[in-house]
Amino acid sequence: MKRERRWCFIIGSKGIPAHYGGLETFVEKLTQYSTNEQISYYVARMGTRDFWYGYNGAKCFSLAVPDIGPAKAVYYDLKALQKCIDYCKTHPYIKKPIFYVLACRIGPFIHFFKKQIRRLDGMLYVNPDGHEWMRQKWCLLIRKYWKFSERLMVRSADILICDSKNIEAYIRAAYVKYMPCTFYISYGADLSPSVLADDDPKFLGWCKEKGLKAKGYYLVVGRFVPENSFETIIREFMVSGSKYDLAIITTSNDHFLKKLERKLHFSQDERIKFVGSVYDQELLKKIRENAYGYLHGHTVGGTNPSLLEALSSTDLNLLLDVRFNREVGKDSALYWDKTPGDLAALIDRVEKMGGEEKKRLGRLAKERVANDYTWEKICAKYEEIFLKDGGWS
Repeated sequence: MKRERRWCFIIGSKGIPAHYGGLETFVEKLTQYSTNEQISYYVARMGTRDFWYGYNGAKCFSLAVPDIGPAKAVYYDLKALQKCIDYCKTHPYIKKPIFYVLACRIGPFIHFFKKQIRRLDGMLYVNPDGHEWMRQKWCLLIRKYWKFSERLMVRSADILICDSKNIEAYIRAAYVKYMPCTFYISYGADLSPSVLADDDPKFLGWCKEKGLKAKGYYLVVGRFVPENSFETIIREFMVSGSKYDLAIITTSNDHFLKKLERKLHFSQDERIKFVGSVYDQELLKKIRENAYGYLHGHTVGGTNPSLLEALSSTDLNLLLDVRFNREVGKDSALYWDKTPGDLAALIDRVEKMGGEEKKRLGRLAKERVANDYTWEKICAKYEEIFLKDGGWS
């Protein structure tokens, strides 16, 4: 029997095509790998003016959002969700729409929207993302808001889709009184090698500009925020005896950079190299492929896209030993903690590691991604949930 068409409205990413960020990459891949013509995707985009456009077969709409500081993302989510609801109201052929909200920013307002969604015979899906209320970049008041907002989003959601088993377990335990209906679907990764050759002028030019050599650097990729353990990584690398460089691809944060320099004086170590951001995905993949090793210090789960991308491209992955990273890396990576000297000792140890052991870890890492994290598998799981007709338990 032919299934009913599903209309899925995605709110909460900055939009597609993705330039940076896990949620944005997820939405781009979800629409790119969509194989079921019974699902119509509508994707919100944060912009400077209002207009409609198409991408990956999805109908996308850009919304003008004023620059109002930390409240900008909240304003954007509210405006985007109302836009989607109004669209459904003016297009009566849309039946049982799904409103999929990424992250828990708008909890205090969600009851107002939930009443409208019910009148449309629609469903509210929520991706709780990671523990945003734990991020050090937020002041105490904003952290309390995030926690409060998360509780209200969980209470109102018809379905919560968690990208980490640990996040799902947390949601079930912390909000047991709401009896949340949860599903685990991770982020994905692409196992295909970069289209750039090792001697491609684009890659070699980047290396020359940054003072790096292929297989001559450790790599860190992630937002430049305290909870990604940059202080520990840089400090430990500085006291290690590594003969390689540390290349840090990250976002701009002058305040945090100056704070770390005052504490660590890393500018006196010529091995420490902040190399800016890289938005060319094929170049970034080639940079990962040619890293001696990858250092991952994220502490706020769930499944981090940059970790999956490292496992799919880099043989030697050194991960901070927290449950989110263990869940993903398992036995395909090596682990360190924040005890002084622990990461430095691990770096010194792996530089004495034989080539066969590195290759073995690389094979395990790629098998880990192939078995559980390909975008094809991830998107198929989403389509199954989007097309299911009720009966949730």
